[in-house]
Amino acid sequence: MTGRQAGAHPNTDPNTDEGTETSTEAAPGSSSERGSIDHALQALRAGEPILVHDAADREGETDLIYHADAVTPDAVARMRNDAGGLVCVALGHDVAEAFDLPFYGEAVDHPATGDHDLGYDERSSFSLTVNHRDTYTGITDADRSRTIRALGEAAGTPATTDFASEFRVPGHVHLLKGAPELLAQREGHTELGLALAAAADLPPAVVVCEMLDDETGRARTPADARVYADNHDVTYIEGRTVLDRFA
Repeated sequence: MTGRQAGAHPNTDPNTDEGTETSTEAAPGSSSERGSIDHALQALRAGEPILVHDAADREGETDLIYHADAVTPDAVARMRNDAGGLVCVALGHDVAEAFDLPFYGEAVDHPATGDHDLGYDERSSFSLTVNHRDTYTGITDADRSRTIRALGEAAGTPATTDFASEFRVPGHVHLLKGAPELLAQREGHTELGLALAAAADLPPAVVVCEMLDDETGRARTPADARVYADNHDVTYIEGRTVLDRFA
């Protein structure tokens, strides 16, 4: 992502209400009403997706999130079709360190990696891109789910996983490296998802994919994301709810 002028949010159209924070109250019985931390943890344990909106003054995006070891080809297709953003796997910092995974900006010696002008944070959490060695091209739903599930399994056994023998670089699954102190240090979807995985007693590996809007060319607004949650019986929570509980 590129930087932006101070005060300008890429998901905000000055002629509309897009990107603005709206009330999180929902009609009784809706999935948004059930959008509590406990329901989110139950969903992750059951292999179901959740929706997490970071904050209006950050990226202003809602991500569709699964635990990595639950991702099937159908789940990858859902991320492609219903979310539309970049399919990434966020790994806990200790796991990433065990696999010798760097931050991408530190691993590449190129002038473009310096002097980041990110408008939403001090640095990016991107690491390498990988394919599992059992995949063919690595891009199909089946191939990506194979890679993602293997990452989820590896995150549970980092001390006994030979990362280089299982995965090859470059690939079609983007890795994200969590901050060492998680939410105490950074409040991105990487850390929000990993904090929820930890609270659910799951290995530190979650898949995140931004919910995009075909009509506006921007991220889905929180209101639209909640409508999706209601229509598809998906738990929706605000990043602030996660921070209040775990930060």
